[in-house]
Amino acid sequence: MKTLIGVVMGSSSDWDTMQQAVQILQHFGIPHEAKVVSAHRMPDDMFAYAEAATERGLKAIIAGAGGAAHLPGMLAAKTVVPVLGVPVQSKALSGVDSLHSIVQMPKGIPVATFAIGAAGAANAALFAVAMLANENPTLRDKLNAYRAEQTAQARAMTLPPAL
Repeated sequence: MKTLIGVVMGSSSDWDTMQQAVQILQHFGIPHEAKVVSAHRMPDDMFAYAEAATERGLKAIIAGAGGAAHLPGMLAAKTVVPVLGVPVQSKALSGVDSLHSIVQMPKGIPVATFAIGAAGAANAALFAVAMLANENPTLRDKLNAYRAEQTAQARAMTLPPAL
């Protein structure tokens, strides 16, 4: 099957966060790839990845980055394929630095930005699934079932007795 979603990160240390996106894509059977494409250590590879995204048929790129977090914005600067940015939690500033770097894109180069860390990676993947589901009724049904299961789990929650 043709790869539809690219999941890229600046370093293998980002995998703990970004594997959350991959798990969601696997759950929905979305053809994807995951790889390290560092904005700072391999800029030529990063530009080539972005420039080839459209012709390769990618429908979205989920890009996770920590620290300076230039990867999502630089990818977005070189492709019209939607880029979904995931700030990876950093040791120095707990990912707030990453969040600010990704969310503060200049007018004209959008990056959809998600929460810091694992929740952001999972939600970026769910957003990509929702984008694909607009054109795929079977996938839309799977997404609706996923949400219904979340609702059922929340309704089944109980609280401990008050002390």
